[in-house]
Amino acid sequence: MRDAGQSRNEIRISNRATYWTVAPLDMLIAAPVVGRLLLGATPLGQLLQGVVLGMYLGNGLRDWSDRQGIRRIDFRREFGADLGHMRALPRELREAEVQTLARRLNDEVVLERIPRRELAIEVDRALTRYIAGITGQHVRTSVAVRSLSLVGLAFPFALGACDLLSGDVAIFRDTGLLEAHVLAHEFNHRKGYWKELHAQVLGYLSLVSSGELVLQQSALLERLHRNLRVLAGDDRATFEQLVRSSALRPELTAVLLTLRPSSTGIERRLDTGLRRLYHLRMRLTGQAGISDYDLGFTNFLYTFETTASARQIAPPAGTLHRRSRD
Repeated sequence: MRDAGQSRNEIRISNRATYWTVAPLDMLIAAPVVGRLLLGATPLGQLLQGVVLGMYLGNGLRDWSDRQGIRRIDFRREFGADLGHMRALPRELREAEVQTLARRLNDEVVLERIPRRELAIEVDRALTRYIAGITGQHVRTSVAVRSLSLVGLAFPFALGACDLLSGDVAIFRDTGLLEAHVLAHEFNHRKGYWKELHAQVLGYLSLVSSGELVLQQSALLERLHRNLRVLAGDDRATFEQLVRSSALRPELTAVLLTLRPSSTGIERRLDTGLRRLYHLRMRLTGQAGISDYDLGFTNFLYTFETTASARQIAPPAGTLHRRSRD
């Protein structure tokens, strides 16, 4: 039996719904359809829908209760930066950062692919350890990951998603050497960090300071990717040109080219429309918007690495800018 001190220093989130055979949100969507087809508009059909909804909400409430004991990171105090408190990374420094990242990635390239299950365990271990290094508390959560979910149809531009109520995580497509960072981002949501900027930052910092080359590479590649997105804007051709001119190894170039903005036509209009809706959703929840994934993320890291007000020391493996002595 653990004593009170141990209890405060370790939180376990049940995440039981993440182990369901079918994604919780998929079950919510499917229950009315299946109920009507098999049972019709009968009390039994309504009962089926009610049971599924009750299971979903019950697991969500259990996880919510578990999270009440989490010690939250104060990003402004720990890193000297947060939403609304960041320095803009000048374009010339951003371009220099791209060159620095490209050289490092080429010099330290690791082409090994770790199976998703094993990678998820390593990523969660690094993330849990990094957060505990700041808060003194280990937040234990599920490491289950899905490859299929109907949510992916609603957000075709997304690489992965986390159901904020159940903690269910799905990765929609193979992102190659970037997968560790995609997992870290979604696992941050599972641990209670709902804002996209916070998930991006903690994902990057935990991986780049992990000491594991595969995880470090994924973090640095994500930072390069986001810098290139800022420089290119939404222009597909410019993004491709920037990727090809960065002199990356072919294996790294291929990963980034799979992430280029949508092409013209119906696909681009659909992508743009859904992005706008997602941007609005983020704004309504106190975030800057969809730019938090790239502009906000890279500006945060620049601020963290150059400010003297951060309590945390920038990880040597990920530091690209010299800290101010002001």
